[in-house]
Amino acid sequence: MVRNVAELLPELEEADFYLLSGVEQGMRFSEWVQREKLPKFADLTEEEIDYRLERCLKRGLVEKKTIQYEGYTLQFEGYDALALRTLVQRETIGEFGSPLGVGKESDVYEVRSYKPLALKYHREGYTNFREVHKERDYTADREHVSWMYTARKAAEREYDILEALYPDVSVPRPIDQNRHAIVMEKMDGVELSRAKLEDEQVIGVLDLLLSELATAYEIGYVHADMSEYNVFVGEDGVTIFDWPQAVPTDHENASEFLRRDLRNLIGYFRRKYPQIVPDEIDEESVAAAIEGGAFETVETHV
Repeated sequence: MVRNVAELLPELEEADFYLLSGVEQGMRFSEWVQREKLPKFADLTEEEIDYRLERCLKRGLVEKKTIQYEGYTLQFEGYDALALRTLVQRETIGEFGSPLGVGKESDVYEVRSYKPLALKYHREGYTNFREVHKERDYTADREHVSWMYTARKAAEREYDILEALYPDVSVPRPIDQNRHAIVMEKMDGVELSRAKLEDEQVIGVLDLLLSELATAYEIGYVHADMSEYNVFVGEDGVTIFDWPQAVPTDHENASEFLRRDLRNLIGYFRRKYPQIVPDEIDEESVAAAIEGGAFETVETHV
C-alpha cells in the first residue's frame, strides 16, 4: 500500500533506487529480468546488485523467481517507491494523509503540499491484466505488455485528458504525473452514490452532470465509464473523475459509449428518485443534442 511505501522511503538509499530502476528498465523486454543483466540495467557492480537485491526483497519491493534462469520483477510497492520518490524530489508532495479510496484499478490517498491534494496510483493490469489488455486500446501496439506498462499508460492517458478538460469541465485539477501515479486537487463533497439530495436538488444535479458531459464532448471526449461512483457532489457543484478509459469523439464506438454513459447516469437517478425523475426522459434525444452541441436541460427531453 502507498502509505507503507511512504514510510519506507527514509530507509532506502540511492543505490536501492538504482536497482529498482534497473529492474524497471529490464521489464520493458520481459516480465522477469535475468539476474545477469541487472548490473548493466542498474549501473551497479555484481556485489552491489546482490546487496541491493537482498534489501529490496526484504522490503517487498521486488520478487524473485527461478525459472530457466534467476529472474526478478518489481512488486507494485517497488513501482510505487520509484514514482513516489520522483514526486517528492519535484516537491509536488510532502506529507501523507489517510486513504481516500481503494479499488480494483486504483488506490487514492490524501497528500499535502501547499494544500490538500490527492495521489492516485493506477493499478490496471496488476490483478485483471488480461481484461484490461483486451479493453484498453493503449496496449494494442506493444508486443510485450506488462502490468507496469498498462498502469503507466492509464495514468498518462488520464492526466492528459484531465489537462484537456480542466477547467472547462468540472474535473479534478491535474497537478503532476509520474509513472502510474497522478497528483490532483482533492475533491470536496460526497460520492453521488452516497449523496442524499433534496427533492428540489435532483433535477438540477442531473442537469449539471449532463451539461458537463456535453462540454466534455465539445472538447473532444466521451467518459465511457459513467456511473454514480465517479461523481462527487458538493456545495460548489459536481466533479466527474476517473477518466483513463475515456475515448475521443472520433472513436468508432464514441456514440455507443456516450449512450451507455447516459443510460447509466439517468437510470441511476430514475431508480433512486422515481417520483422526481420521469421515465419519459428521451435518452436518445439527449445523446443527439450533446452530439449536436445543443443540450439545454432535462425538461427539454421529456
